[in-house]
Amino acid sequence: MNDARPLLAVTLGDPAGTGPELITRALTDPAVLAVCRPLVVGDAAVLDAARAFTGTDARIHTVDTPEAATFGPDRLVVLDQHNVNLAQLRRGEVQAAAGQAAYESVVAAARLALDGRVDGIVTSALNKAALNAAGHAFDGHTGLLAEVCRAPGATMMLVADKLRVSHVSTHVSLRQAIDRVRPERILKVLQLTHEAVQRLGVGSPKLAVAGLNPHAGEGGLFGTEEIEFIAPAVAEARRRGMDVSGPHPGDTVFFRAAQGEFDGTVAMYHDQGHVAAKMLGIWRGVNVTLGLPIVRTSVEHGTDFAHAGTGRGDPRSLIEALKLGAALARSRAR
Repeated sequence: MNDARPLLAVTLGDPAGTGPELITRALTDPAVLAVCRPLVVGDAAVLDAARAFTGTDARIHTVDTPEAATFGPDRLVVLDQHNVNLAQLRRGEVQAAAGQAAYESVVAAARLALDGRVDGIVTSALNKAALNAAGHAFDGHTGLLAEVCRAPGATMMLVADKLRVSHVSTHVSLRQAIDRVRPERILKVLQLTHEAVQRLGVGSPKLAVAGLNPHAGEGGLFGTEEIEFIAPAVAEARRRGMDVSGPHPGDTVFFRAAQGEFDGTVAMYHDQGHVAAKMLGIWRGVNVTLGLPIVRTSVEHGTDFAHAGTGRGDPRSLIEALKLGAALARSRAR
């Protein structure tokens, strides 16, 4: 019998963090299993050890290929990467070996999606310091996936309830972020946001663009980037048929979006968008990468080293990432 639920590759994340524990809880949730077939890509021994922390009754079931996987509430299906020495793993600490294992899981999952063997990927948190200690000079998942997928224009969108926020720049200094506020980049992010919101079921998205400076520059009194760079991008987006307004003051536009006035909002830099989304609840938000040839969603939080090995990590963001990943995969398949 053909199973219409999307097949999603779920990366283990940093094995020293809470990712493995969250997986044991999220992947046995009936709401998750109702919408997707979650295949863990990572070290099976680490996941098996995490079961003791969370008390799940589901058993580890390893497979050699995605095509061999069968799913049910009594099993955690793993494409075993055999890449962690469990005896040497120190939970709650930055380790190059853990960063390497996280890197390998992400690359393996992305390649499965690029080859069409899974319908999308859902990533658990990795630690950027561990990733770089392992010799992989990336600012996080977005940069890593952009390279693997050969998609240099990729960016992130955070989804939390009615708020959908994409970013002109992310993991760069604030000074660098200001330099990246340019019409061509803003226009690219607007186009990606427009397409992403459409895939989420909004036929004609209404988008807003945040300003960079206080009060969106106040007509040039507090900065001219709105006049020189942001407004021209908004005008060009409108010319191309998008329903876009702005630049709006950053201190009110996200509140308006969260109330449902806009279907998507473009932030100029990392903290401008992230603070707004995470104030709504870090444990229920989802990170979506825009501009990739594959579906990728992720938890909105980090590795939570402080709770690694305690079984007290909160799986809600991972559950939401799985559900949203399934919805995007179904939309892309249509």
